[in-house]
Amino acid sequence: MIAVIDYGAGNLQSVVKAFRHIGCECCITDDPERLAEADAAVLPGQGAFGDAMRCLERSKMVGPALDFIRSGKPFLGICVGLQLLFESSEESPGVRGLSVFPGKILRIPDAPGLKIPHIGWNSLNLFRKDAFFEGLKENPFVYFDHSYYLKTDDRGLVAATADYGAELDVAIHSGNVFAAQFHPEKSGAAGLRMLRNFALPLKSEG
Repeated sequence: MIAVIDYGAGNLQSVVKAFRHIGCECCITDDPERLAEADAAVLPGQGAFGDAMRCLERSKMVGPALDFIRSGKPFLGICVGLQLLFESSEESPGVRGLSVFPGKILRIPDAPGLKIPHIGWNSLNLFRKDAFFEGLKENPFVYFDHSYYLKTDDRGLVAATADYGAELDVAIHSGNVFAAQFHPEKSGAAGLRMLRNFALPLKSEG
């Protein structure tokens, strides 16, 4: 069972629909006990960093989410769900993220002809060979919808970048934790392959 964490700030149904499309059992939950019992978890997100973090705190899911990450079971952050894994964001000064990893969320820099927010399809630069991208072409196209992006000095975390006015860190993988700034659930066949790769250990165990 894959638990999609419901904290009032995520695009839940599209994530659930994508996992069910590839044959995964999936549920939406704001229950810490049900989350703890799940085989894998997803932290989606949309909107502003500060609003999402406050929603996570109000729902009392901060501790359960961190406990799940520490459990070693597969955990996936999507869009703002990636951003919340880091320390802070220029979008919401003074709001502290989950600080699972070192890094800050910055605004995409303005440039002539560059539209912000970045909405639409862009290719990935696969920074290193990674299980999340197994079976994909060298520069897969994925769907983005964001104005802020991750910048981390820990280059060992970064699994993929994208070029949009600057080199953006758009996917990470460390141990059991995967996260993507883009939306795998809205990225067609390439995105579904990523979700299959994430879920593959669960299917193997089953």
